[in-house]
Amino acid sequence: MPIDRLSNVLRGHVDDLIAAGTSKGAETVVVGVRPAEGDRGPRFLLAGEGDREFMRMNSNSYLGLGLHPDVIRAEEEATRAYGAGPGAVRFISGTYAAHIDLEAELAAFHGREAAMVFSSAYGTVLSTIVPMVSSDTVLISDELNHNCIINAMRLARPVGKAVYGHNDVAGLDRALGEWKGKARRALVVTDGIFSMRGDHAPLDEIMEVCIRNDEAFEENVVCVVDDSHGVGAFGATGRGTEEYTSSRPVDVLIGTLGKAFGVNGGYVVGGSDTIRFLRESSQMYIYSNPITAGEAAAALASVGLVAGPEGQRLLHRLKALTARFERGLERVGIETIPGEHPVVPLMIRDTARTRNLVDFLYENGVLVTGLTYPVVPRGDEEIRTQINADHTESDIDRVLSLLAEHTG
Repeated sequence: MPIDRLSNVLRGHVDDLIAAGTSKGAETVVVGVRPAEGDRGPRFLLAGEGDREFMRMNSNSYLGLGLHPDVIRAEEEATRAYGAGPGAVRFISGTYAAHIDLEAELAAFHGREAAMVFSSAYGTVLSTIVPMVSSDTVLISDELNHNCIINAMRLARPVGKAVYGHNDVAGLDRALGEWKGKARRALVVTDGIFSMRGDHAPLDEIMEVCIRNDEAFEENVVCVVDDSHGVGAFGATGRGTEEYTSSRPVDVLIGTLGKAFGVNGGYVVGGSDTIRFLRESSQMYIYSNPITAGEAAAALASVGLVAGPEGQRLLHRLKALTARFERGLERVGIETIPGEHPVVPLMIRDTARTRNLVDFLYENGVLVTGLTYPVVPRGDEEIRTQINADHTESDIDRVLSLLAEHTG
């Protein structure tokens, strides 16, 4: 049956997004990867661009582990041993030894009692927050939290919701105070690293506020942190925002295997009672296939690398490259939000200029992500750049030279 009338509506919706400047547009398709060589890092070949090489300055693979030979080897060996796909959800017959080993390693890496792995970090957030919200729970969230947290709050059915100003610890304290006696449980939810800006939540202060208010809630104040951009890439040993802020361990910590660890999937760590409850109640865990055994083995290799001497070397290099880029931006005269995390925003603060610079960098073989009005408010337009440990000093200097050429 033709759906021509609906097609007209759907086409009109997409046309409206294009006109507003909020459409995602055509996807960039990677058709080949050339490994690092000499004084340059990896280069990527794109569909329609022939032999032109591109440097990715918009990749979440902060440590470059997705191209690490040990990680690739681990995935290949597990795939040969177990096959390409899991064949079933976890509770039927889709749990492999690699999943169990990875969960044990993640729990140990974060100093928690237990861990569980999901098919994506987005799914982890949705399937952790929603089941932990009862009809007597108040949800309290930072105003700049990621879309996955926002959607989890929409799906949940709490007794109430509150949003505090970005990193406004006093605002969080007030929100908890306002809900004393009105809710049995409080779920405080925040990103660890805010991915558009590269800044971090003051988890040490947030945990102190949660502890101070805990007695007022019969079922506790529970702090849930999505540190997907922090784990593996932030803190002295890659333990993320907790480590960087010297915070007490948060109650429920969510991370990803698809960013600094360079593979795929998401995970949550916490107390054994919490994880056991989530295995019985998380819809995207129960009814979705897990990551493959090959992916789990690759992630296990990545976590091992980060926890060892190689991780220390990569983290030191990542920090040095980030600092080099930020110093260069200051010389060029481009505003940024300074910090040690490898997300480095270029605060262009104008839609036309932002788009023009994104196009200029693309023409010169550099991939970046532009965020313009109305995706962000007028005056907050930016280009998000992301430093990776497999970039080189020459790579960083080339981008700085291009920025200087464009702004000069």
